[in-house]
Amino acid sequence: MTDRKTQLAENLAQVEQRIASACAAAGRKREEVTLIVVTKTYPASDVRILHELGVRHVAENRDQDAAPKAAACADLSLTWHFVGQLQTNKVRSVASYADVVQSVDRTKLVTALSAAAVRGGRELGCLIQVALDAESGERGDRGGVAPDGIEELADAVAVAPGLRLDGLMTVAPLAGPYAGRQRAAFDRLMEFSSRLRGNHPAANMVSAGMSADLEDAVAAGATHVRVGTAVLGVRPGLG
Repeated sequence: MTDRKTQLAENLAQVEQRIASACAAAGRKREEVTLIVVTKTYPASDVRILHELGVRHVAENRDQDAAPKAAACADLSLTWHFVGQLQTNKVRSVASYADVVQSVDRTKLVTALSAAAVRGGRELGCLIQVALDAESGERGDRGGVAPDGIEELADAVAVAPGLRLDGLMTVAPLAGPYAGRQRAAFDRLMEFSSRLRGNHPAANMVSAGMSADLEDAVAAGATHVRVGTAVLGVRPGLG
């Protein structure tokens, strides 16, 4: 086993233990939570090792990094999640490899994703990114729609050709009433999810929590956690 594979295996085991412990503490089954490894800034070779170690969900936040990596790993059985803020001029590329776009936050993006999905003969899963730091009608600093815009945007995704409404996503906010209160933020997201499922029962995916706060997300009820540095390490000099 190579040094890198050994390192990743050890890191994965630690993250797996954290998720399992969080599930046990919350009275949840381990299989209720899916680990998505965020591979941004790391090479396709790491993605291949992760696949060997059993990882099946990976995420990227920049198309210029993701597109060549996805192409280099096209032979692997992976579900690719796009989690970064997405500009409409990148939509056609992202729609060619992403299975799920977790950062849908405006109707213009829904329209562009729908057109690209139909053109490519694909179905794209979509999560509405909720900005818990956004005022009414505004977008958050890290992307996302204000909570009062969830319903309208979800309805737009639900009727758009080529798109599938999967649920909600959030990033713990750095400002506003939920800054530094990850558990409260994720609890609030679960309230929005419950409301959303009233009109869209199949939209039951809740993506929340990262390396530092995955336990809070699991406790709140998240179905997916997005973990990067705890698995792959910190890469010096790269964001």
